[in-house]
Amino acid sequence: MDRRKLYLQLLFFTSLIATMGSLYFSEVRQYVPCEFCWYQRILMYPIVIISFIALVRQDFNAKYYIRALSIPGILMGGYHYALQKVSFLGDGMAACKGVSCTVQYINWLGFITIPLLSFIAFALILILTFLIKKD
Repeated sequence: MDRRKLYLQLLFFTSLIATMGSLYFSEVRQYVPCEFCWYQRILMYPIVIISFIALVRQDFNAKYYIRALSIPGILMGGYHYALQKVSFLGDGMAACKGVSCTVQYINWLGFITIPLLSFIAFALILILTFLIKKD
């Protein structure tokens, strides 16, 4: 099997799991997404569609479009996580509309929150795009 296809499959499944996870938290667990969560969703959801089409068409150049979405996603997820965990950032932040961006619906092991999961998914996706090299 072509390694590029394997990496593209992993990329698709990573984005699909991240998307399904965000929908699970909001639709099943009824956690209302904050403003930064919505921005991260706006960046993640298209990656599922782009990577699926790329997988079907064997279009390995889609990695450039996916990078364009994952890099801002990493920055947004990292900043959002810092707002939650670094007290002087979160305390000095103006309140988001609706739900506060510092709310931690989950806090597994004392450090795993939803923005960290988003950050990890975007980072993994970005790494996979660099593994998809030309033959």
